[in-house]
Amino acid sequence: MAPKRPKSRRSSAGSKGKDKDKKTQPPTPQDKPGHPDDIFPLVLTSATQELFGCRTDEDVTRESPYKLLKKDNIIQDIKTRAAVSDFSPVKQIVLDYPEEEILLVFDRSFTYGQCFYLVLTPEAKDRILSPPEPETPEVFESEVSKTPQPKLWISLGSEQEIDEESVTETRQKLCYKFSRVRRKFGVPVCFSDRNTAAAKDSYLECASYQDSRFSIKQMQRDCGMQAVPRLQSSSAQTQWRFQKNICTQYYPRELHEEEIESTTQAESQRNLLNSVTPRVLQALQQEEIINVFLDDCKALGTLAETGDWSGKVSEDLVLHYAFTDQKYTKDKKVSSINWHPTIFGVIAVALTDKKKVQLDESSALIGRPAIIVFYSFSDPSNPQLLLECPDDISAFEFNPSNPNIIVGGCVTGQVVLWDISAHIAHLQGAQPGDKKATTDILDLDDNKENNTPVARYCAVSALQSGRKAPITDVQWLPQTFEVTRRGLPMENMYKVSVQVVTCSPYSTIMFWDVRVPQLLNQSLSDRQQNVDQKTPITPYSVPATFEHLDRTWKPLFRISLPKINNSGEYAPFKFSLQHYACNGNTGKNSEKAHENDSTEDITDYSQLRAPSAQTLTALEDVNTKFYFGTQDGEIVYTDWKLEKDDSGRLHSAKPLLCFRAHQGLVNTIQRSPFFKDIILTTGGWNFAIWKEDFMDGPIVVSPSSEQQCTVGCWSLSRPAVFFIGKEDGSIEVWNLLENTSEPAHIHAHITSAKITCVKPWTVSPKLHFLAVTDDLGMLRVFEIPKSLYIPSRTESSSVMKHFELEKVMLKNYLKRDEMWVKEKKEAEELKKKTQEPDKPVKLQHENREENTKEHSHYLTLGENVLKGVGLWPAAADTGNT
Repeated sequence: MAPKRPKSRRSSAGSKGKDKDKKTQPPTPQDKPGHPDDIFPLVLTSATQELFGCRTDEDVTRESPYKLLKKDNIIQDIKTRAAVSDFSPVKQIVLDYPEEEILLVFDRSFTYGQCFYLVLTPEAKDRILSPPEPETPEVFESEVSKTPQPKLWISLGSEQEIDEESVTETRQKLCYKFSRVRRKFGVPVCFSDRNTAAAKDSYLECASYQDSRFSIKQMQRDCGMQAVPRLQSSSAQTQWRFQKNICTQYYPRELHEEEIESTTQAESQRNLLNSVTPRVLQALQQEEIINVFLDDCKALGTLAETGDWSGKVSEDLVLHYAFTDQKYTKDKKVSSINWHPTIFGVIAVALTDKKKVQLDESSALIGRPAIIVFYSFSDPSNPQLLLECPDDISAFEFNPSNPNIIVGGCVTGQVVLWDISAHIAHLQGAQPGDKKATTDILDLDDNKENNTPVARYCAVSALQSGRKAPITDVQWLPQTFEVTRRGLPMENMYKVSVQVVTCSPYSTIMFWDVRVPQLLNQSLSDRQQNVDQKTPITPYSVPATFEHLDRTWKPLFRISLPKINNSGEYAPFKFSLQHYACNGNTGKNSEKAHENDSTEDITDYSQLRAPSAQTLTALEDVNTKFYFGTQDGEIVYTDWKLEKDDSGRLHSAKPLLCFRAHQGLVNTIQRSPFFKDIILTTGGWNFAIWKEDFMDGPIVVSPSSEQQCTVGCWSLSRPAVFFIGKEDGSIEVWNLLENTSEPAHIHAHITSAKITCVKPWTVSPKLHFLAVTDDLGMLRVFEIPKSLYIPSRTESSSVMKHFELEKVMLKNYLKRDEMWVKEKKEAEELKKKTQEPDKPVKLQHENREENTKEHSHYLTLGENVLKGVGLWPAAADTGNT
């Protein structure tokens, strides 16, 4: 038995100092419970491990944990270090040990509480170093498991059906022998075409094919089966290498009545049923109250509110309405689209003829009349109103102050104005079969049953002399300001939109004023007399709202667009102005105007007069700079204010920025509804996003796609989302917070033709629409899903941070590019200086001979080109004269 261990090293040392002859009491096993009596756990310091060569994980490891220590070395260490020695607790055990070597074991897993333990007896040492082999239990012959033998086959009649389904040979097999004439061996083969009907031994293959004219449906089938109780099937991950047809007959193994009764009466079975029954009843009750399989995230849209789109809600556009009418849309495409600002479900589209051929300026145009069609949700099958146009309209827009006033731009360069005040009641109360609002009828096919009313235009601008420049974009100036003939922004005393901006590809941006010119202002008495004698507007007459402009309307002023680096002018196709929000500081003129004029007078455009520029207050905080896109894919940033040169003449300012970001026509340039300095442009095979205060280029440029981008527009509710229409009839939904290299969702096959216009509209916070038109004159209205119109709480700030980050990244890239170009230029100059002495010096007569040869070669090449196109004699005559 192991001796008793003292309480502590300090007490042991103290007792030794007091009585050296008194022996240290050995530890007892009761002081160290949890380990056998023949071992003693030890804690060995690093110095002791170094002294005895038992360093952990070096001298002793998990694989080799044993170390034999000399008894004399341990005794010498106890004498040398006394109580400091790690072996002092087992001093007496070591002195009484009968052998010369004591076993020390490294306990890596701390089985007995310490990292080492000392084996106290030789028997335990032998048992640990030489463990006994496990005894093999004696196996009796009766206990050996035998392979189960198959049971005796009992026929139940299934072999008869198998015999009936099997195929047996009823005749002898045919034997064919093929041979060839000896002289034909090794003869070269010559292949040629031959008619199968001409030769008797020719072969004609009749391949089977599916006839689409009819289909045969199998109603009955003869097959054999065996009815057995329902069983559970299972499978394993095995490979079926050799396939064989095997028929197996089996029956289920059922319990006897005694076994069933004993199982149901068992106490464990009763306890299980008692514990499970309440939970099952609760689950069944909950399923009756609510649908436990309902996707709560999809139903409530909580993911959109928290900004987590990992479990995406449905992002599919749902078709709400489809509008078309073969009377008006045949052989036409939609060039422009606009929602009515105040009437629910009313949308207008401008149709242009795709096959129109112009004979000459004096002859009529071959094609159907140009119109703008109004559709309504209340009657999707029939148009509600037609606007008669002098020619095809490429762009139009509702007046933001009075939606009854519409402006449009023709392909002939003329600007058209409509007043649909007489038809508003019809648009608001249009119902299927309503005949009370019938007005003038535009009969395109001499069909008297056509009940669609028509509104004729009130005024059209004067036809410009010379070449006809089509109006490609038109926009009302906001009601917060107006401009003078020099382009200076002034305060708008009427607080209604009275000026229009148009652009055409023939290098002009024009400003128009719809008010009566200052030279035609009448006296106050004449004005009052005209008001009293004014004839009320009827549905059958043309409103006299803009009678003063008809056929004589000319632009207020126009600006040219000179190029930055070379001669010539840009060809604008689309433009975008920044909307100026009134700061609330109104002048005396506006206060006086509000006192004298009532709301009814302001809405009557026939009574508005253009004031003198001297009576208006200048606005200094209006941004007169704007973007426009050209037919060559260029994005230009310029100012519309006219400047004076040295001679005092007014001229257009040079553009501030010109950057070619698109490889094709720029068809969209639109400002973000959330950030006034962010602009989206589309054209060619990509789109770009610009920041107005950054002049070094676009901050976001999409990769080139396979299909051309035909139109683009921002979302009205989410700052990070915008839509891109494609040439193949698909719509891409982009989310800048998810990815800027690929769209978040692609809606393919929306239409089979090219998409021409995309326009969103917000009805309510929970109802958003997207109008899409194509090259076939079709209008489709889609309902936007929740995931595309519910913004996250921090979406606006996150998008702004994203734009700022893109701006910084572009600046750093441009700096590195500029530095690289500079270093390359310096390297080329250095290389040129080092190579200049080696170059041979050419004489003056050698340079003269080379110039003569190049000049003669150039003359010969020009002569050949002129002869090829048949202009050489004419060119020669011109040169002689």
